Amino acid sequence: MFAIPEQFSATTKNQFEAQLAVMNSFASTAFDSMQKIVDLNLNAVKSSLQESSATAHQLFTAKDPQEFFALSSAQAQPTAEKAIAYSRHLASIASSTQAEFAKATETQIAETNRKVLALIEELSKNAPAGSENAVAMLKSAIGNANAGYDHFSKTAKQAAETLEGNLNAAASQFVSEAEKTAARSSKSA
Repeated sequence: MFAIPEQFSATTKNQFEAQLAVMNSFASTAFDSMQKIVDLNLNAVKSSLQESSATAHQLFTAKDPQEFFALSSAQAQPTAEKAIAYSRHLASIASSTQAEFAKATETQIAETNRKVLALIEELSKNAPAGSENAVAMLKSAIGNANAGYDHFSKTAKQAAETLEGNLNAAASQFVSEAEKTAARSSKSA
């Protein structure tokens, strides 16, 4: 007779422990992602400072205004390419972090569903006569919730893939335009 409350207590405790593990995993993933972003930014700043110093030195040693403007316009394309590489690296970090979050979430939801279904099965064995309809409705509700989550998950993945594709297309178009502009600048100089 006391088995049902004990089952709920054990299930609640296990669920709480699983949620703590997932939150720790999320925090660890977020921390790792932030560390990658900080490293990326530090490397970008360091590289930028070194290149700015070298460029300034070259510009100060220019012998005439034409050479100055030629050196100046020659920096446009590499700078644009570096900005694009930076944004792609940043997008890669964000994408991998999102994928890790999605994987952990899907794993947690699948495990929770498995446990809930197992608990419902166990409860249905001990359920009083005549409660079959209630148990069937509960199972149906859980099945519908799972189907809704699956649909939402697929839609979110498609949206993320579309966004990533659009960002890559925009970056490619930007590179193309930067190359054309640099080519025009070098011809006019």
